[in-house]
Amino acid sequence: MKLLKVVPDDTNIDFLKWRNWAFGVSLLLMIASIGLVATKGLNFGVDFIGGQMIRATFTQTSAAPVAELRETVGSLGYGDPTIQRFGAENQVSIRMKLPDGADKNPEIANAMAEKITKKLKADHPDVRIDGVDSVSGKVSQELFSKGVLALLAAMAGVSIYIWFRFEWQFGVGAIWSLMHDVTLTFGLFALTGWEFDLNIIAALLTIIGYSLNDTVVVYDRIRENLMKFRKMEMASLLNLSVNETLSRTVMTSVSISLPLIILVLFGPDVIFGFSAAMAFGIVVGTYSSIYQAAPILIWLKVGSHSFVPTDDASAGSKAERIDENFGAKP
Repeated sequence: MKLLKVVPDDTNIDFLKWRNWAFGVSLLLMIASIGLVATKGLNFGVDFIGGQMIRATFTQTSAAPVAELRETVGSLGYGDPTIQRFGAENQVSIRMKLPDGADKNPEIANAMAEKITKKLKADHPDVRIDGVDSVSGKVSQELFSKGVLALLAAMAGVSIYIWFRFEWQFGVGAIWSLMHDVTLTFGLFALTGWEFDLNIIAALLTIIGYSLNDTVVVYDRIRENLMKFRKMEMASLLNLSVNETLSRTVMTSVSISLPLIILVLFGPDVIFGFSAAMAFGIVVGTYSSIYQAAPILIWLKVGSHSFVPTDDASAGSKAERIDENFGAKP
């Protein structure tokens, strides 16, 4: 029985032909993302701005009355609540910012929570309060700063790893592609206004890991081909390497994206941000491995002189065939 191949073995796509356009578009998107974060800002969740979250279940109804709850809680004078369904349709989380002075006097936050829960029980007799969680402003600031430090440390660590495993140019290419992926994800959340909390930090760390794995696969094939095809033009060699790893890249990204898309469309609201960030990150991570991490090696003057050549007798003839296909000279 013949195996199904998503990407044929003889795939010969000239990816590097569009490298300048792709780099320009990516640079513009990164600048736009930074501008959105600076001007519009991120919609930080309770984890990062401090506040209180009340989890409730409506035992006598199939779906929680979110619109009524928003009016009920909003009428208490504590500001507009953030209400989301999570788990079953009749379960909700109600998030509120802490009132002024709550950091110094926890009783203010407790009084607010008690007042909200009493109002909920009075207006909705079938409500069951499942839990009340409070995060102070000081703790939330520490969570945000540590989350950002975790992102920076992860990016720096993987770049150093690639630097030592390959060459410094590869490390620069890896850090640039990771910055590209993280910046565009920040821009997405600034543009849409989706809640940005610790779950999104976890998603960003996962995206960094996926993008790094994809980049290392491409870089490893580039290194092998640099040792085999010493006379091949760099653009042709990069095209060859990307095409040789394309089947693995497509299968990996598709198999991960499918369940994430299902979670985005049909999953509970409580993990929507995480699922959306992951799905978006898989797409931009795959794109950056091809159009950011690989082309930057040309501009950084990576050459085969730094690698030990092999004695493969067929390397020369194969190089000539590859160069001829891509229209380059060996």
